[in-house]
Amino acid sequence: MSSTTPARPPGRPRSGINAVVFAATLSTVHELGYARATVERIAASAGIAKTTIYRRWPTKGALIVDCLLDAFGPVPLEGGSRAEIMSFAIRWVAGKIGEPGVGDAFAGVFSDAVSDPELREILSSRFQDPYRILLQDVLGEPEHVVLFYIDVIVGTLLHRLGMTGEPMVDADVDALVELVLPAFR
Repeated sequence: MSSTTPARPPGRPRSGINAVVFAATLSTVHELGYARATVERIAASAGIAKTTIYRRWPTKGALIVDCLLDAFGPVPLEGGSRAEIMSFAIRWVAGKIGEPGVGDAFAGVFSDAVSDPELREILSSRFQDPYRILLQDVLGEPEHVVLFYIDVIVGTLLHRLGMTGEPMVDADVDALVELVLPAFR
């Protein structure tokens, strides 16, 4: 090795491991459901040791929250008017929840958070707060109004998924937009 070639740290290369784990997480949740998608099964699907996952995420809930952050990414708020921005945000989150594994993972971690205060804090601070703050800034609304908006939209979408096993169809998302927009004008 020449003196100008940097030494690579020992062990397997780490680039892309999150992407591999997140893809395996969503596919495992999609195939088996949230409850049966254990860290062991996710690791096997990713082709890695479960200790690799546990070094990065201490719990399944923490893994799912980071996986959801990756799946959702930044909200692309589009539109010139308040109604257009809100309509786009509703359609965007409905589309994300409809992606294979995403809605199941979201509903599962949300359900687990009901009785797990630590997970609830992670879900709230790492997942909900960045979107809430962005919506507060864009819509010029106080926190309690934006939280209620999030509750109504996400709650409705997750309820439909939980009751039918299917995400909302476009016509129902259209109806949700028409129902919600007047209440937030």
